[in-house]
Amino acid sequence: MPRYKLTIEYDGGPFVGWQRQENGFSVQQALEEAITAFSGETITLRGAGRTDAGVHALGQVAHLDLQKDWQCGKICNAINAHLRDVPVAVLDAECVDADFDARFSGKMRHYRYRIINRRAPLTVDLQRAWRVSWPLDAPAMHAAGQRLTGTHDLTTFRAIACQAKNPVKTVEFLSVERAGNEITLSVSARSFLHHQVRSFAGSLKLVGEGKWTADDLQAALEAKDRKSCGPVAPAEGLYLIRVDY
Repeated sequence: MPRYKLTIEYDGGPFVGWQRQENGFSVQQALEEAITAFSGETITLRGAGRTDAGVHALGQVAHLDLQKDWQCGKICNAINAHLRDVPVAVLDAECVDADFDARFSGKMRHYRYRIINRRAPLTVDLQRAWRVSWPLDAPAMHAAGQRLTGTHDLTTFRAIACQAKNPVKTVEFLSVERAGNEITLSVSARSFLHHQVRSFAGSLKLVGEGKWTADDLQAALEAKDRKSCGPVAPAEGLYLIRVDY
């Protein structure tokens, strides 16, 4: 039974998230229905990460098994043909070994959080970034953010409903950069806790506003208490950029 790896892009706005849920339409459901429509097979798609409602992806990865041996280009084109009414696209399909797992084989995940720092309302970037009207100090955010790199107990920055067994994670890379009125938070790690990047973004915003210092962020980290976290940034600014294998 051939196994295929899909690289997927989507606008998370219309969906309840990546994972199938009873309360609405998910990205996983859209893809599974498209695959069934062209292949005639009922399959379960396994994703590299469960993005929340409103979160976008430029390089989500998933795998599936099919009974028939399809050409990868045919799979790509056929799935996309059945996704015309939703903002989801399969960018690439490739054959992989039977032991490949989109989630567990991943060595590094890269996320980006976008902040538009201006007073004017968003138009083109509406529901694709977080507008913060108060001026932010991006270098201060970057410097403080380095306190979050390395291996830490990130209980402060995990959602209460997070299902991870262990709150200890290793942040391999974190940067905050400004280009014009856009501030980009980039974070890389092998795995993430639920709401981790959005919690980082909301807490670093407080640093950018001058309400917190780097020491305040450090204290929040060391508290290992969800109540010490800054505001959780909205979902629409978050993007899953890439998964390395």
